[in-house]
Amino acid sequence: MKFATKVIHAGIEPDPSTGAVMTPIFQTSTYAQNAPGDHKGYEYARSKNPTRTALEANLAALENGVDAICFGSGLAAQDAVVKLLKTGDEILAVNDLYGGTYRQLIRVWSQWGLKSRFIDMHDPANVDAAIGPDTRLIWIETPTNPMLNLVDIEAVCAIAKRHGIMVCVDNTFASPYLQNPLDLGADVVLHSATKYLGGHSDVVHGCLIVKDAELGKQLHFIQNASGAVPGPQDCFLVLRGIKTLHLRVQRACENAEKIAHFLASHPKVASVNWPGFSHHPGHAIAAKQMRMFGAMLSFDLKDNTFDSAKRVLSATHLFTLAESLGGVESLIGHPASMTHASIPREERMKVGLTDSLIRLSIGIEDADDLIEDLKKALG
Repeated sequence: MKFATKVIHAGIEPDPSTGAVMTPIFQTSTYAQNAPGDHKGYEYARSKNPTRTALEANLAALENGVDAICFGSGLAAQDAVVKLLKTGDEILAVNDLYGGTYRQLIRVWSQWGLKSRFIDMHDPANVDAAIGPDTRLIWIETPTNPMLNLVDIEAVCAIAKRHGIMVCVDNTFASPYLQNPLDLGADVVLHSATKYLGGHSDVVHGCLIVKDAELGKQLHFIQNASGAVPGPQDCFLVLRGIKTLHLRVQRACENAEKIAHFLASHPKVASVNWPGFSHHPGHAIAAKQMRMFGAMLSFDLKDNTFDSAKRVLSATHLFTLAESLGGVESLIGHPASMTHASIPREERMKVGLTDSLIRLSIGIEDADDLIEDLKKALG
């Protein structure tokens, strides 16, 4: 089944009781049983819900996995992966990643004796050299947030496999339409489904997809035992969003290409981070493992101060100044003070995340209108 068909049909069947084409919202907390243990596959809604079951089947198909596990947010999904580890274990994570991921690893899990190190993964040899006796998980984000660096998933997974180490790939920036890490050797794929999967800025949701059924059982156990599950309406909204995922992401990528070239030629812009440029250090990797180059980009100003960035951030009309990404509308943000404020400044600066860096999530509006909006803001 091709991708455009999967988003519509995978895991989705008309409701047997009514024939409803769209999966109903099963707004219930519990289910009637004929006798103790004699039920229709559902006992209590924290454990399973038919709306969530349909979404999990759909997500597993989109990432070519065998199982999917849904959570109340992307960070709740991350939390579940880390709970597979034990005190003294070490996580190797890419050094340019979402601030919430950094915050959870450093400020939450370090208190429980889990160690995290952040390394440059652009060269897979760096990963091989960094693996130690306690390394149990490699955490990849690619393209990275917000510098749009690339990690060669296949190469890093091959290294991890030699050492018997699990790999989780945060695929939020790419979406399943552009990239499928399980096919490249990853053990777990994570999505903040709040972003491209939901696609309409109206739901908070997270999910994991795996290629090993036993690992899926472990994560379902954690999902149920810890209880960070999404409600049925949230699952319904993500299912609804997924149906247009391929159309939305394709249009947003086409817009991003035009906007990246516009910014690269603007006299007030110092640099643009977008993997589609042939001079981008990760361009070859992106061309190998992604179907298009994505709809996220960031750029730095020649007048590299927060005040100069603030003027641009406050002057757009179509680009909304807001957290998040991946919706139908275009968003503009300031990572240093918003999404990555939890990372110490000296650590941000090491990867080039300056005080004047601006991040764009390109939506599906008309590209010419978006360019005109940026032109006025920069001018």
